[in-house]
Amino acid sequence: MNRKLIAVLGGACALALSLAHPAAAQSPGQTESDAASGTVSGERVLPGRIGGDRNDRNAQRRRGRQQNQPAAPAAQTPEQILAAAQAQAQAAGLDCQVTEATNPGLIGEAQVYEVACASAPGYILVASTPPQASNCLELAGSAYMARLNDPAADVGQQCAIPANQNGLALIGGWAREAGVTCTVDEALAVGKSDANNIVYEVGCAGVDGYRLEKVDGQWSLEDCLQITSSGGTCRFTTAEEQNATLQARLAGTEAANCAVQQVRLMGSNANGRFFEVKCAAEGEGYIARIKDDAAQQIYPCATAQRIGGGCTLTPAPAAAPTTEQ
Repeated sequence: MNRKLIAVLGGACALALSLAHPAAAQSPGQTESDAASGTVSGERVLPGRIGGDRNDRNAQRRRGRQQNQPAAPAAQTPEQILAAAQAQAQAAGLDCQVTEATNPGLIGEAQVYEVACASAPGYILVASTPPQASNCLELAGSAYMARLNDPAADVGQQCAIPANQNGLALIGGWAREAGVTCTVDEALAVGKSDANNIVYEVGCAGVDGYRLEKVDGQWSLEDCLQITSSGGTCRFTTAEEQNATLQARLAGTEAANCAVQQVRLMGSNANGRFFEVKCAAEGEGYIARIKDDAAQQIYPCATAQRIGGGCTLTPAPAAAPTTEQ
């Protein structure tokens, strides 16, 4: 029984998976060559008893039952698998022109197929009623999350066709369609939104990453600076990469020489988003109003107390005490 195929159904299906038939039984005392020829060896036939003793007759009955068993169904040809898989993809309502398909086995009596699609993610399909489909990118994302909690976790059936090992290329391409200009070096499906859309995360080489989802046919994009400021997590973006992103956006401003050590998103309005940056130099920090990825205005922390409550990473220096005259 292949437990991984059953896991495609998310544990809801308790049907047994059978990929092989038991080999023919061999009578006690037989060698493999004896069993193949039908010879019974090592047994004595008593005089006057045709057909031998009770053991003889039991062995003959067993052989008769084995001969009466139905033959295993003929294996499907690659062409038949491809045609059947395409039919299942259509039955499941998928926009998938199947370019490659395999038939890993059965769940109960339902055939299971893995398919690669011409211009879409691959799928694992179960020819049940109704048909069931599991997106290869979602399966890989679920496996990644499970292994974060337990490296030895049983992650269920995963897509194995080489053409389906293309998550970075697919998701990276979608990120570029959404407007991401960085070099995408990591990508994964990380869950679903409240609208039941698949959410993808991309990591960028040396700078802030993103999450994206398709909403009403259009890609919606959110950077990790926004996500982490709201208490979320970006798995492929480091604090150092976020610091580098703000460092680049300060170029050409009075804060250009600030070696950014820490970033805080303070809020936003129609004029842009407001970030506080703490610099390496003691007591140096700024609030930057940024729109369209460029700094529009810079406020030194020493004079920015009225901007969103002022700086907290770099508090303004205390006012000097007044001298009584």
